[in-house]
Amino acid sequence: MVNRKIDTHGIQFSPKLEDVETLNQWAANSILDITKLSYNTFLQQSSHYALLHSGSALGKGVGPLLICRPGEESQDINAARIAIPGKNTTANLLLSLAHPQAKNKTERLFSEIEAAVLNGEFDAGLVIHESRFTYADRGLARIMDLGDWWESHAGAAIPLGGIAIRRNIDPELGKTVDGIIRESVAYSWKHYPELSPYVKEHAQEMNPDVMRKHIDLYVNEYTTDLGPIGEKAIQVLFEKASAAGLIQSKSLKELFY
Repeated sequence: MVNRKIDTHGIQFSPKLEDVETLNQWAANSILDITKLSYNTFLQQSSHYALLHSGSALGKGVGPLLICRPGEESQDINAARIAIPGKNTTANLLLSLAHPQAKNKTERLFSEIEAAVLNGEFDAGLVIHESRFTYADRGLARIMDLGDWWESHAGAAIPLGGIAIRRNIDPELGKTVDGIIRESVAYSWKHYPELSPYVKEHAQEMNPDVMRKHIDLYVNEYTTDLGPIGEKAIQVLFEKASAAGLIQSKSLKELFY
């Protein structure tokens, strides 16, 4: 889509590449017309943004991990100093649901968390993205898989992040963009496991094996279309977060247009 390998129907896209928490903060101020954002943020901004059916990171076995130095796996999580990849991330929402008394949390850029735990700055770290595949090689241990906890606790898939469009944009344009993203995903799968120059240029972890593990885990059938299972997972997350008083929204607006 960005590199015009497919028909974009005359639409010109101007990509802004930022870490997920920056995008979450921008979404709170409706800065971008179309944005990737954490579902934690979407639940609170659904009056301003509508979801696209395509482009989500959602599924089973895809949850964030709470990691630590070896030998410290049984530490008291409620008392631990924890590095998180952003207060508005779904990862932090899941941690807050699983351990509501764990309050000593500090925001760090997601790609810096492993090193910050290794050097003793934090007792534990909440890792997302590529760190799921690299923490063990870097000498860290796992305290818990918050995805496993969520699936057993909620009986639903894990909604991590999605792509949303401002509700004041013409719905027909939104449907066109949705279709373009779906076609872009299909184009990428058609050429996989080849890694495009665009992916290599912007990947945080430059090991091709890690890049492919990341794609294999987070890009799935729900990335093409959320479908009923994906929609249910988002609704369950809203209900659990709302019941725990962790989101400000009183009601979840219609997901899509």
